[in-house]
Amino acid sequence: MFRLILRAVIFTAAVTAMPASADTSVRADSHAPIGVMGDHVHKKGEWMVSYRYMRMDMEDSRIGTDRVSPETIATTQPNPFFGRPMQPPTLRVVPTQMTTEMHMLGLMYAPADWVTIMLMSNYTEKTMDHITFQGPTGTDILGGFTTRSSGIGDTSVSGLFPLMSGQDYSVHATAGISLPTGEIGETDKVLTPLNTTPVLRLPYPMQIGSGTFDPILGLTYNGYGSSWSWGAQWRSVLRIEDNSESYQRGDEHRLNVWLSRLWSPNISTSVRLEGFDRGNIDGQDPMIVAPVQTALPDAQGVTRLDLGLGFNLLGSGSLNGHRLAFEFNLPLYQDVDGPQLESEWMLTAGYQFSF
Repeated sequence: MFRLILRAVIFTAAVTAMPASADTSVRADSHAPIGVMGDHVHKKGEWMVSYRYMRMDMEDSRIGTDRVSPETIATTQPNPFFGRPMQPPTLRVVPTQMTTEMHMLGLMYAPADWVTIMLMSNYTEKTMDHITFQGPTGTDILGGFTTRSSGIGDTSVSGLFPLMSGQDYSVHATAGISLPTGEIGETDKVLTPLNTTPVLRLPYPMQIGSGTFDPILGLTYNGYGSSWSWGAQWRSVLRIEDNSESYQRGDEHRLNVWLSRLWSPNISTSVRLEGFDRGNIDGQDPMIVAPVQTALPDAQGVTRLDLGLGFNLLGSGSLNGHRLAFEFNLPLYQDVDGPQLESEWMLTAGYQFSF
C-alpha cells in the first residue's frame, strides 16, 4: 500500500508540472470514476489496456435493514437442512467477516468507429471468518475458523456501440456475455458444531464463478461542461440457465450516476451514487449443505445504495495516454435477504493506458 501511495504522489507531481493539453477533449474526467465499467468508447484503431485492484470488506450480519448478533442467528434462525444427518435445528455456524480482493485486467479495441470490443478478466481471492456454536442449542462458542478460496474468475466479452454524440455528450449501448471461467467447486476445512473438521464444498459467496453463460446489457450517457462532467449508466448481468451444480445465481442490476469536477486538464475528482440489486439463487447445489447462512439459496439477495468518492490523474507529455484513478465506496443503505453479511467499504485503484 505504501508503494502504491508513493507512486501516486510521484505521478501527481509529474502531471501537474507539465503544461496542460490544448485539446479539451483529452481531460482527466473524460473517463467515468474507476468503479464504472465500460464507460467510454474508442475511435477506430485505438487500444486501451487496464488494471484494477479492488478490495471489499464485509462485517457483521443483518436481516433486512436490521443488524443482528451471531447469538441471535445461532438460536433463532432455522436451518432448512434440519433432519439430515448431523444438521442442527438452527444456524450454528455464523460468518463474522469477509474480505474479497480482485485483480482485474481489461483490454479495449475499436476495429471500427461503430464498435469497441472490451475483454475483462480477473483473479479473485476470498477469505471468510466464522464462529461455531457448540452443539445443537445454546450460545456457548466452540471456536472459530477461516475459509479461503482463490482463482481466475468469470471472463466477460462485450461490444460497446455508440448511439449518438455531440460536442458535449455521448450515448452508447453495451451488449456482451460473461463466460464461466471461474470455479464453482471450491472446498476448505470447516469446524462443525460437533467439533469435527471435515473438508466441505464452500458456500455460494466463497465460490469464484457463476458456472453459467450470462448475458450483459447496458446503456451509458456522458456529458461535459467546461469544468464539470456527469454521467449515468445502467448495467445488468442476467442469469438464464442452471450451471452444472443445478443452480443459477441471481440477476445483478447496477444504476450509476456521477458528477466530476475538473481542476486542471490533468486532475479531476468525482462523486458517484450506485444502486445495486442482486436476486437470490434459484436452485441448490446438492453439495452445499451446512448450518450456515451462506449456504442458503434464499439468503443471497441484496439491495444497496453506495456512495463513491474518487479522483483521476491523467498524464501528458511523455506520460501521454497514461491514467491513474482511485475510488473509495461506502454503503448508504442496505436491505438484505438475510441473515447475510453487510458491506463495510470498498476500495478501487486502477491504471489505464490508451494508444
